[in-house]
Amino acid sequence: REQPIFSTRAHVFQIDPNTKKNWVPTSKHAVTVSYFYDSTRNVYRIISLDGSKAIINSTITPNMTFTKTSQKFGQWADSRANTVYGLGFSSEHHLSK
Repeated sequence: REQPIFSTRAHVFQIDPNTKKNWVPTSKHAVTVSYFYDSTRNVYRIISLDGSKAIINSTITPNMTFTKTSQKFGQWADSRANTVYGLGFSSEHHLSK
């Protein structure tokens, strides 16, 4: 069973699949981003919904790296989803958590 371990609010972005350079916002406003842990499978996931639409459903794997690219922004590549996600936070404190 998956258990929520942490939730925060952030602006969610995905890298433009065509240019691989520009960020495309996937939500018009900050949304809830949750971190889940499944103890049966020993798996962590990052999930974010905009209404009923999943804008992030990313299983965290050992080879993933979350990179802090500015005081309020971090990103990671999800090879299974074939995209790079970015999260924009309201403060550096929220990013660090």
